[in-house]
Amino acid sequence: MHIFKFGGASVKNAENIKNVLQIIELHKQEQLLIIVSAIGQTTNKLEELLNSFFYRQGTHLQLFDEIKQFHFQVLDELFEDKNHPIFDDVLNTFVEIDWIIEEDPQDPYDYLYDQIVSIGEMVSTKILSAYFETCGLPTKWIDVRNYIHTDNTYRDARVDWEKTEIAIQRDIPAMIQSSIPITQGFIGGTSENFTTTLGREGSDYTAAIFAACLNARALTIWKDVPGILNADPKWFSSTELIPELSYIDAIELSYYGANVIHPKTIKPLENKEIPLYVRSFINVSGSGTRIHKTTESLSVPSFIFKVNQALISILPNDFSFIVEDNLSHIFNAFHKHKVKINMMHNSAVSFSVSVDNHEDQVTALIEELRKDFSVSYLPNLELVTIRYYNQETIDRVLVNKEVILEVKDLYTCQMLIRDKAS
Repeated sequence: MHIFKFGGASVKNAENIKNVLQIIELHKQEQLLIIVSAIGQTTNKLEELLNSFFYRQGTHLQLFDEIKQFHFQVLDELFEDKNHPIFDDVLNTFVEIDWIIEEDPQDPYDYLYDQIVSIGEMVSTKILSAYFETCGLPTKWIDVRNYIHTDNTYRDARVDWEKTEIAIQRDIPAMIQSSIPITQGFIGGTSENFTTTLGREGSDYTAAIFAACLNARALTIWKDVPGILNADPKWFSSTELIPELSYIDAIELSYYGANVIHPKTIKPLENKEIPLYVRSFINVSGSGTRIHKTTESLSVPSFIFKVNQALISILPNDFSFIVEDNLSHIFNAFHKHKVKINMMHNSAVSFSVSVDNHEDQVTALIEELRKDFSVSYLPNLELVTIRYYNQETIDRVLVNKEVILEVKDLYTCQMLIRDKAS
């Protein structure tokens, strides 16, 4: 049993979908289960549609038409038979959005998000399954909402592992004997049959859930990069492929913001000691990166950059100490406004954090904190995390930069920086 996960870039157009078919053909002698994301930038487009609809900006119908036209263009390029049932199937799937947006929004934003944005995965998997069938590959489309059971925390649903494992083990092993199941990433379902999502970029997590519940031999995530690199090529002209790393290092890198693997993905695999391979769908002969149980540490320092950061510093109004009661109140406020802390530092009289500077969320958070604390806010910063740092690596990223806040432990250095004043 081997789980393959294909992200949006790997199925962004008809040509790439044909390439995915070739990859699967190379491995069709194995028992496979395929997890697929929405096609290309569909998730972003559906988010735009939702925002336009929910905030009454008036462009949602146009956006919806563009999304549908794009998918039918992909269908036209894949299917010679224009009367193939997939055309009606995709149209009927998009009707679910029609039903939602035909009236003014009545439901909370997060609930609507999951009902609308999840359609991207439903459509992409139906297209791939139908296309593979026409090419002679025995596939079976399955609705992931029947298998990944969650609570009602929309946009960041928590998995009910017991119900999920029972459902997956009940049906999937028998399916795999005669077909290749294809299902959706990112999505779950509640006991009331409402759609939920597992968090942005949650398709990797979906694949890990199936792998763990099926005790898979391995999970392979197919990307547009050769594997996990020690730095983002956007920031460094010279990067190195990391051929293997431990579960712990992978968790640390994803926690600090490395974009290759979703942060929730690693733990279910580690629990079952299932290796994770990150490979390139562009160069399928490349070995990529293997994440597995090993005591070996990273062979090279790894760099993670996060831009558009803000420093929020919180002090008691009465100049008392920052103690447990204060911290409990502060963390509850961050959780309430869904502001993720990327770095933190506390002293006797202050608590400082670096956060992604999402203006609406951060503004609302600061307004609430200022009811009880003195709060300062410094935007336009960058956060650099170096795993297995030394002074040379620190100096490398501080050229023409000044450090605003620094936090170090034995293996990791985090620095909040900005350009030096000229």
